[in-house]
Amino acid sequence: MNVKAFLLACLLPVVAQAQGFAGLGAESEGFAMPAPDPVFDFPADHGAHPDYRIEWWYLTANLQDADGRDYGLQWTLFRTALAPGEAAGWTSPQVWFAHAAVTTPERHFATERFARGGIGQAGVQAAPFRAWIDEWALQGPDFDTLTLRASAPDFAYDMALEAQGPLVFHGADGFSVKSAEGQASYYYSQPFYEISGSLDLPEGSVAVRGQAWLDREWSSQPLSRAQSGWDWFSLSFSGGDKLMGFRLRQTDGSFYTSATWIAPDGTTTAYPDGAFSAAPLDEAQVAGRDVPVRWRVQLPARDVDVTVAAMNAQAWMDLAIPYWEGPVEVTGSHDGRGYLEMTGYE
Repeated sequence: MNVKAFLLACLLPVVAQAQGFAGLGAESEGFAMPAPDPVFDFPADHGAHPDYRIEWWYLTANLQDADGRDYGLQWTLFRTALAPGEAAGWTSPQVWFAHAAVTTPERHFATERFARGGIGQAGVQAAPFRAWIDEWALQGPDFDTLTLRASAPDFAYDMALEAQGPLVFHGADGFSVKSAEGQASYYYSQPFYEISGSLDLPEGSVAVRGQAWLDREWSSQPLSRAQSGWDWFSLSFSGGDKLMGFRLRQTDGSFYTSATWIAPDGTTTAYPDGAFSAAPLDEAQVAGRDVPVRWRVQLPARDVDVTVAAMNAQAWMDLAIPYWEGPVEVTGSHDGRGYLEMTGYE
């Protein structure tokens, strides 16, 4: 067995349990649990929370080149824990993995990395901010000014990000409820990054710029046992408003939903279960399964009734834990661009 195969054999059972979507409803005895009325502490909370079972730093970006051609970019660092707490060296219970992807209208590129905590191979430092795994890194003097670099055999990117607005908090001041039973996470975002840099693709290097959105979330049991996956939308409208909305699919065929309306100045309005809806309009055969790639998204309280369509229907993350993630176009009552993530489609 080679080193990579050995590491995968060791890490995948942990990753599958912690981030395997339905597995996020597993019991989490011994881990800390999110509670209402959180008090965030920055910059410390940009860093890791090892007493919680699962956490991520999740960046997506809608990009264009000088000719107006669209691209999408994703970079995500995940932390999951065998046990709460941290320790030095190989005794650390923390496991890290990361995904990087680029989407064009014709192709989708994706790759992943795995690491154990405690040995310096991966981690997050709050100030100055640095999130890394091997040579991949999202870092800067603070959370507002960052660079991002990642590479794979068939693609790479080197980007600069500058925040143009404040952090925003989802749910009740960052306490984001995910089920009728009360499972929840701590969840905030920086959806106001301007991003620019270069994509290196098989056909060559291309200069791009656009808008990026970074999600921060941590919990120990964010789903209930009756939930099998989610459909998550981050939409930026041409008028400057933004919308985060998700529906969590219940095993009985119903949905649990939540949404946040984000004004251009960063003011937020949270919407509870039932206020937001997302209904598939078309499916495509993706990696041997039927996956919704065009949606009707509605938030009547804001007169939102839009069609959200994948730029590339085949944006399948064919990784150790497979899911769909890609850029979308928004038309209808509002127009714009965004990102869509769909998990649990077996």
